[in-house]
Amino acid sequence: MANAGLDTVIGANRNDPAAAAPFVKKAQQAEADGHWVQALEAWKEAAAKDRTAKNIFACARLQDRLGLDDDALRTYEECTRLPSPPMQAFVNMAVLLEDAGQFTRAEKMLKKVLEVNPTHGRGRLFMKDVKASKDMLYDEEIAREGARRDALMDTPVTDFELSVRARNCLKKMAIRTLGDLLRISEAELLSYKNFGETSLVEIKSMLSAKGLRLGQQLDRGHYDKIRTEMLEKLKDSVGEEILNKSLAQFELSVRARKAIQLLGIHTIGDLAARTEAELMGVKNFGQTSLDELRQVLAANGLTLRQLD
Repeated sequence: MANAGLDTVIGANRNDPAAAAPFVKKAQQAEADGHWVQALEAWKEAAAKDRTAKNIFACARLQDRLGLDDDALRTYEECTRLPSPPMQAFVNMAVLLEDAGQFTRAEKMLKKVLEVNPTHGRGRLFMKDVKASKDMLYDEEIAREGARRDALMDTPVTDFELSVRARNCLKKMAIRTLGDLLRISEAELLSYKNFGETSLVEIKSMLSAKGLRLGQQLDRGHYDKIRTEMLEKLKDSVGEEILNKSLAQFELSVRARKAIQLLGIHTIGDLAARTEAELMGVKNFGQTSLDELRQVLAANGLTLRQLD
């Protein structure tokens, strides 16, 4: 009987304080004697006669003390929905919710306490605990997700069902893991000798089946970092004056000019920090335009950036 909820005990509530009084007295005496189970039963009888926040809270408090956490949670929640519930009901409920790992609900309960009384000692103390536990759980989830992601990225490409030709091509390119594939673009793959459309389609299909795509980890920040490092190296060999030359002063064909505009290339240095694959990836940009830009670079002692 001790672990029963209040639903079946309360039944039809008569709100009769006089009828509840003997049971309240009995419950208080049982608590004074340390008879917690008997006290809980008496408080349930009192709550059945007079459904007040005080009586309901007393039941929840004893269920909590007896380790009946699920029953205590339900009864505390019922108590908090009644008029003028004790603030301690919210605090105690928050503690149980935190123990159950329900940090968001626990935080919500404590916020209600602090909205009424911002200086509530236990409320503020437990709020710190809940937030710390919530942050710890969040950090652990991030760590677990990171470990899963790293394990996936480190998966050798030889573990996937690829043709011998595709495997050999990837091996020659030093692409050994799934992570390597996500750090290279489609254009860069095709720029390698003997890497054809058939192998590309095969690899893209394999990645697609896993919800991935080529170049997925190559965001703008990654490219910008590579180009910045490249320009820093070039400053030592050719100087900033040459690197900062505007391409607008060169007589480029319309197709070549459109290509560099699309890629945001404005100076000699910008062009030297790009790869052949990036340029060839622009629609309608062909070998003639590529040779044209190479000549501009060569005249200034530079070449396009080579893939590592």
